[in-house]
Amino acid sequence: MDRTNGFMLVGISVRTTNQDNKSVKDLGDLWGRFYSEQIINKIPNRVTDDLISAYTDYKSDYTDEYTTILGVQVSSLENIPQGLIGRQFSADTFEKVTVKGEMPEAVIDAWKDIWLRNNELNRKYSYDFEVYGAGSQNGIDSEMEIYISVRMPE
Repeated sequence: MDRTNGFMLVGISVRTTNQDNKSVKDLGDLWGRFYSEQIINKIPNRVTDDLISAYTDYKSDYTDEYTTILGVQVSSLENIPQGLIGRQFSADTFEKVTVKGEMPEAVIDAWKDIWLRNNELNRKYSYDFEVYGAGSQNGIDSEMEIYISVRMPE
């Protein structure tokens, strides 16, 4: 298990659900907007250019509504441009899943596997996140990480 110290994120968001494949369209639209509007260039105080897709505000679990924030890690939540959202994520414990292969298919398959392992993982549903670094845009050789919030064993 990995422990993160938390981070601040600025980007754009959407409220969605995995029911009826709604998230496939909503998240596709969110990524499309992020690139077409060059959102990354509007974000002040960037710490890195790695993209982070955070899943938070779960209504219950992965079968219900949640919020996705797509953005980058920042050093401050001051001066957030209009139309963007900022969020502080606290320290937590995560199960790290390394995903390799063509995006977005590889990450979609990884989430399907995570959902199948839901009980085994003892998910916390505080927030989960994906990190897309320099190696995430290499076709079939792409690699990225998913961090799933988990409860610590007693």
